[in-house]
Amino acid sequence: MSAEERAHALLGASSAEKWLNCPPSARLEETFPETTSEYAEEGTLAHNICELKLRKLFIEPGMPERTFKTRLNKLKKDPLYQDEMDRYTDEYVEYIQKIAYAYPTPPYIAIEKRVDYGHVAPEGFGTSDCIILSGTECHVIDFKYGKGIPKSSEGNPQMCLYAIGVMAAYKLIYPIDRIYLHIVQPRTGNPSTWETNANELAVWGEVFVKPRAGLAFKGEGDFCQGKWCDDCFCAAGALCRHRKDENMALERYTDPITGEYPDVSLLSLAEAALVLGAAQNLAAWVKKLERHILAELLAGNEVPGWKLVEGRSNRVITDIDAAFAALTEAGYKKALFYEKVPITLTQAEQLINRDDYKNILAKWIEKPAGKPTLAPESDKRPAYQLKPTAEEDFGGDNAYKEETAC
Repeated sequence: MSAEERAHALLGASSAEKWLNCPPSARLEETFPETTSEYAEEGTLAHNICELKLRKLFIEPGMPERTFKTRLNKLKKDPLYQDEMDRYTDEYVEYIQKIAYAYPTPPYIAIEKRVDYGHVAPEGFGTSDCIILSGTECHVIDFKYGKGIPKSSEGNPQMCLYAIGVMAAYKLIYPIDRIYLHIVQPRTGNPSTWETNANELAVWGEVFVKPRAGLAFKGEGDFCQGKWCDDCFCAAGALCRHRKDENMALERYTDPITGEYPDVSLLSLAEAALVLGAAQNLAAWVKKLERHILAELLAGNEVPGWKLVEGRSNRVITDIDAAFAALTEAGYKKALFYEKVPITLTQAEQLINRDDYKNILAKWIEKPAGKPTLAPESDKRPAYQLKPTAEEDFGGDNAYKEETAC
């Protein structure tokens, strides 16, 4: 990527959460080389399949079936392709169909459309997966293939910037008012939709985005550590000095009111809660720092105080069939060496086709309620409702009382 291309991508929509919350990180990341990962490549492949399917359905409806299958089969030859990818991309296409076919007349649909929002973020642009326009309504739809971090469309800065770019691009043709932002993330079972309007987004762009984008473009502003350091894959996340200073300050933790060390041996529950809140980013930072130091050592660079050693390994049988055959021949029963264990749901999904998944397997699948887990109060998920204890069910006013004679 050339320097000019890098400058244009500096304030990309996909990294908006990062540079909006921590403006100077945008320029700081420029000092690091471009990297990719197998997960990113897998996501790109899934997006390409989505684009092909939508193009045949909406953009090139006359595409010969043979041409479509040839292009699809070419994508399927990618080493990262798995059968489940066909099913998940179909779910995305079906989601878009439901929106498009709900209108009495065919809406305008754009696929993989570049949208520019340079009027609120210098040289800012992004590529929207799908845009649907009809009358005063606009749908901006994003496909996410990842399964590690569920994404919400509510107030999502990437989606909001896409919508601002759409308004700028189509304002002379469509009087956009109602805006619907959608994130389809089928591997998490998460389609997420959020409704807003053109005026709210315009105000957000001018009042919130514009000043922060100006700072980010110049490499100015205050550093700020948060979940975006890791969720948005900040290239400087391991070596950022501000992050180090903030995390290491926990070692000198004092009472936030008095500024002194509490003169007691144990933390109170309130103090423990404050420390836990301040330490939320610490574990993720240490893991990222470990990965960085390991990569440096593997590259042959010296890191003071650290070295590579051979990690723990487990014994393996070099030829399991031959070994067990020899033991069977020696008089042991073959059944002793084998267990019949069903494969996991994820493994089963990778083996069967989309129709068999829907018609056969789906009726046997349910998703039970998750176990209670810790989250900050800012988390948008509803609070977990604890089940009543036996004492609460049958104690107090609910306790059994023997009737006595009057």
